[in-house]
Amino acid sequence: MSCFTINARLEGDSYFVTNLSLCSVRLMKDANYPWLLLVPCRPDLVEIIDLEEEDQQQLMREIVLASKALRSVTDCEKLNVGALGNQVSQLHVHVIGRFRSDSAWPGPVWGVVPAEPYDPEAAETLIERLQDELSADPD
Repeated sequence: MSCFTINARLEGDSYFVTNLSLCSVRLMKDANYPWLLLVPCRPDLVEIIDLEEEDQQQLMREIVLASKALRSVTDCEKLNVGALGNQVSQLHVHVIGRFRSDSAWPGPVWGVVPAEPYDPEAAETLIERLQDELSADPD
């Protein structure tokens, strides 16, 4: 992977899960929703179109892999996927597992309720389960 620096806010708001071929996968520190971030490990990216075409395709493969892993581990009812970047401009993709019973349903998750810290053991267990699912990455 190329050398890059992850934005301090992204790093502080999430736990490291694993590295894929292109992206660092991180779990948001918000137990309200199972929520992954994929951060392409390339410097100076803001938009998906800033990636080389091959990396754009790899990002899509990794979004699919992360989505399948999150659904498998959490049995979520819906997946929300998006690259917003309004508050943190470094390119990152949100993959959020949603449930009809979650506090923000059916709207977006941002700002509805304060982030709920994970119990350390619960975070560790979820991260381990996600690592197991993501280890099927063929690259």
